[in-house]
Amino acid sequence: MFEKLKRRWNISSSLQLTKILVIFALTGSSSAKLTGPIMKLSPVIAGLEPLYFNILYVIIGLIFYQLLLVVIGWIFGEKEFFMKFRKRIFSRK
Repeated sequence: MFEKLKRRWNISSSLQLTKILVIFALTGSSSAKLTGPIMKLSPVIAGLEPLYFNILYVIIGLIFYQLLLVVIGWIFGEKEFFMKFRKRIFSRK
């Protein structure tokens, strides 16, 4: 399975694959942890009905995820990989 990911992502070393998987994990966790408290800072958003709040939570969470993906990738030295990854995701039709 990992060899398939390495070929698909054009990665040569297992260490780089491990770093990338750790970055994905940290980004997802960080995005989920930051979205709620940031949204509750705005009284307008915090006062929304649960359905609308949850929809907005997902949208804002996805935005934070994309930003954090590049920032955390940059910290770990994998910014180039994640910039290409984001470009591939957004260019799909």
